[in-house]
Amino acid sequence: MHETPAEQIPLAQIPPRITEAPSAGAQPADPGAALLLDLDGTLTDSFAGIANSFAHALDVMGLPPAAPEVIAGVAGPPLLDTLHAMGLDEPTADATMTAYRARYSTVGYLENSVFAGIGPLLADLAAAGRRMAVATSKNQATAIRILEHFGLSEYFELIAGASDDGTRRSKADVIAYALAGLGVEVDATGTVSAPVVMVGDRSHDIEGAAEFGIPTVHVEWGYALDGEAGAAAWIVRSVPELRTLLGV
Repeated sequence: MHETPAEQIPLAQIPPRITEAPSAGAQPADPGAALLLDLDGTLTDSFAGIANSFAHALDVMGLPPAAPEVIAGVAGPPLLDTLHAMGLDEPTADATMTAYRARYSTVGYLENSVFAGIGPLLADLAAAGRRMAVATSKNQATAIRILEHFGLSEYFELIAGASDDGTRRSKADVIAYALAGLGVEVDATGTVSAPVVMVGDRSHDIEGAAEFGIPTVHVEWGYALDGEAGAAAWIVRSVPELRTLLGV
């Protein structure tokens, strides 16, 4: 292994993300529904920090650079899933995760910005009494740090993320934890007993929420690849469209 810092990834090497048409004639979301919001690609534009830290970790481990299509999809799902899909064995994947976190926790999390309009939207939702929690596959402590850095943590009752010990890793695991924190019960069929809406940019947001009968608003400004929005209840192209859908 060596520790030569990896170069930042030229954006030209990353395949373009293909967007889809917004939902036609979709009804507004329930104005009383609690909201679960993804972080990366939904609230903040964190791609550079994630991709650069990913490239750095592979370099530290002496592994070959990831293919452009792998880089394009790295933001959003659990990174360990990506490493396993690349064929890394468990010890190598774990060591690569450690190298990733070492850079991301000191440098990468700051290679990040809040999407335009998100701050005022969250403030208005909170002022309207909407119950909100973040549900992210990112490590929970890191997610809290990022939201506090940008002054957004005050709007959420709970910031739910992946646990340090790996027992809470999938999106469904995180959503279950967020629902419990909000006091939303799940019935015997696995369906939520009160209105809840997920807001996210990747297919794992949609799939994780669907395990609890929760519909998802897919936001097109995030990191989805072609075809990921197909099962979403709503598709929005901009923060103003999301604001309209959520009734603020």
